[in-house]
Amino acid sequence: MYKHDDRILAIIADGIGGNRSGDVAAQLTVKFIGQHFQASAPKNVKHAKKWFIDQVQLANQLVLKKSTESYLYQGMGTTLVAAIIFPNNQLVIANIGDSRGYLFHDQYLTQITNDHSLVNELVKKGDMSERDARLSPQNNIITRAIGVSYDAQADVNAFPFKMGDQLLLCSDGLSKMLSNQEMKTVLTNDSLDLGSKCQTLIHMANEAGGPDNVTVLISLNDQERQ
Repeated sequence: MYKHDDRILAIIADGIGGNRSGDVAAQLTVKFIGQHFQASAPKNVKHAKKWFIDQVQLANQLVLKKSTESYLYQGMGTTLVAAIIFPNNQLVIANIGDSRGYLFHDQYLTQITNDHSLVNELVKKGDMSERDARLSPQNNIITRAIGVSYDAQADVNAFPFKMGDQLLLCSDGLSKMLSNQEMKTVLTNDSLDLGSKCQTLIHMANEAGGPDNVTVLISLNDQERQ
């Protein structure tokens, strides 16, 4: 999480590539975009949409350059999901790859990002059901990422973010292991603070057989702007 005056950047990157080089790509991307946000955050929704597109392209160039420095970095890349939360009850969310953003509003949990994955392309074409997509051995094949080609195109959209709403950002290690209902059960548990909700979701994903590197970030629109 990064802050600039009254704006907040929530960001998650999930690395891809062998020899743990994906971790390098993810860390580079988060640090790069986070520092740019702290230095000069977008002032409004329109600006934020263009800012995200530009930042993803710049981060892509950075990761591609880094990948030439060592054979250990060859083939590394990262997914990304990030959101800028504005004080006027709006957010702008960007994603590339299969890390996801969800909005919990009025007891409804809605995915507000679109997976850039092979199975999701098949689902959109009607060639595969959502259930089969979750179970497919090909569900880890992504069609877009930072650091894998010279064109890293992110999806960027704006949504209302009203009082009491929760924004959930996560790596695929969570979304592939837990159903919307399971995630909703945790988000509606008022006895848990935001950190405990994140830890609970990670524990549930690991218990369901997910990887150890599940990443979850929850933002709540309240008077304290957590």
